[in-house]
Amino acid sequence: MKEVEYIVVGLGIAGICFCEQLRKNGKSFIAIDNGRDGSTARSGGVLNPTVLKRFNAAWNSSEFYPAAISFYQNLSKALDLDLFRETPILRVFKSVEEQNDWSVASDKRELQSFLSSSFVQNDNPNIAAPFGFGEVMGTLRIDTKLLLNEYQKFLTARNQVYQNDFDYKELSVSESRVVYQTLSSKKIVFCDGVGAMHNPFFPENGIIPNKGEYLIVNAPDLKLEVLLKGPMYIIPIGNSLYKVGGTFGRDDFSEKPTAKARQEILTKLKSMINCSFEVVDQTVGIRPTTRDRKPLIGSLPDNPRIGFLNGLGSRGFTMAPLLSQILFNNISSGIPIPKDMDINRLRA
Repeated sequence: MKEVEYIVVGLGIAGICFCEQLRKNGKSFIAIDNGRDGSTARSGGVLNPTVLKRFNAAWNSSEFYPAAISFYQNLSKALDLDLFRETPILRVFKSVEEQNDWSVASDKRELQSFLSSSFVQNDNPNIAAPFGFGEVMGTLRIDTKLLLNEYQKFLTARNQVYQNDFDYKELSVSESRVVYQTLSSKKIVFCDGVGAMHNPFFPENGIIPNKGEYLIVNAPDLKLEVLLKGPMYIIPIGNSLYKVGGTFGRDDFSEKPTAKARQEILTKLKSMINCSFEVVDQTVGIRPTTRDRKPLIGSLPDNPRIGFLNGLGSRGFTMAPLLSQILFNNISSGIPIPKDMDINRLRA
């Protein structure tokens, strides 16, 4: 029997962040992950502290965003990799009214450091933006594939990851220990995203799956190096390829691409650019969202040795670093979890 202090289930962005909290605090752990691509791998990997549909700050962005920036800087150093690039977002204005709304928003204290008060004129003939753009500053794009692959290698080299499907039937929890197959630990933390829907220890209906689809298009004439936000995101990924999306679907939770999402993305993309392009792929990710759009972290009273870090939705890259710290502080030092993040609010 191998003894560790923690077992961590899932190595998407939530699991990576929690493992890093354990590593930083000198705690022994084993991560269990099936190695298959989930919502983290298929996301856009964009860190954006604003809600660009309404020109306001995202929930708790003043706390989440600085913690996220610091986390990815430190993780890049630990892995000796360039995991992210600071890339501005240009928000396409649809009208003079939107320009005015942007000016008002950029003067708000919580947005002054992110929304540029100066408009950006459109000098790219292949982008449809007669009213120009608003620039979001300080935003990042994470190389999701590089992060996931290299972190797996990082833990593998230290014998800290088991690449298997997690079998809930083999988990035994007592007052003093958690035992899973040949592992014994003080605590198990599930960071399993939409997999929580099949987790018998997770509150029923706590996660509402949200299907996001993206197209990968080849557009050699577009010549875009920043993130473009209009009806969809256009994200440069190199070699004239762009990730375009994503959609939000609550009816079909299969991992199969749909013709409906493809058509929605194509229609919106054609309204944003004027050049020809070729679709080379369509990807699907199922986001773990919640009814109130806030995360679910902590432990339940009937199973205090089981922890959860879930419900991050479409802002996982921004929220996971601070949420993992809050959860670790709760487990290790008993520091209360804010009520609007606490998984026990599902029982209220």
